[in-house]
Amino acid sequence: HFSCISRSFTDSFHSLSPLKPWVTKLSSAGLVYFHFGHRVLMELTRIKPEDPLLEVLFDKVYEGFVEEVDAIDNGISQTDEVVRYSVTTTLSNRVSHLNPHWNSREQDTREGFHKAMAMVGMEFKDRVDYFVNAWIPAREIVEQAIKTRHQVDVSGEIILLDQGGCPWKEHLFSLEQVLGLDQDIKFVLYRDQNERWRVQCVPQGPRTFNNRLSLLEEWRGLRDEALSSTSGIPGCIFVHAGGFIGGNQTRDGALEMARRTLQTAPTATSV
Repeated sequence: HFSCISRSFTDSFHSLSPLKPWVTKLSSAGLVYFHFGHRVLMELTRIKPEDPLLEVLFDKVYEGFVEEVDAIDNGISQTDEVVRYSVTTTLSNRVSHLNPHWNSREQDTREGFHKAMAMVGMEFKDRVDYFVNAWIPAREIVEQAIKTRHQVDVSGEIILLDQGGCPWKEHLFSLEQVLGLDQDIKFVLYRDQNERWRVQCVPQGPRTFNNRLSLLEEWRGLRDEALSSTSGIPGCIFVHAGGFIGGNQTRDGALEMARRTLQTAPTATSV
């Protein structure tokens, strides 16, 4: 037996499996997940062990659920800066709230322990269900869009998502690395809720508002006929003043907005 609270225990996902990026010290939760997570996920989802999606799901559940528990259990702050407000509703907080109050006459923790087991189990299953039934399908849509991008435009810098509302940013950045693309994707086209088309700029990274290439400056803040007249593209609806998104009545119109930006500003720096 080996205790995670032992001074000599310093393992992380990365130390146990160098191809994994996470360096947060494991708690008992993370250690159990590292060794038995694949088996648990196969049982919950019926994904076969040879299916590459099993490893994708395994990584995502750690990153999106278990690592937080590891960090809090080991007293690792989320930021090195002074926090601006308190978050008191994390999973770990809610588990701790099930303990008896310090001044309660009854200090039996068994009832709270069973409640905590049920709560954590339910939330774990809920996260797995979301990742399997919403997150992975979105990833598959984005992957297909990347693989067929040259059918949309010969530049290979524009992708088209047939399903509006599909969350694409996280998947795009990840899949660009996985697929080893030799050029960055600059624009994403998709339908909005009104069956019109949007052209959205790809940011430089997941945590920045700076774009790899913004829509043309002379279009920004314009709408409707004024925008169509200035751009020479029929059916324009708007371009945001920040240049990160625009709209057109048709797919071809939105595509032309992206193409024109690529052609007119091929060496433009992101703004």
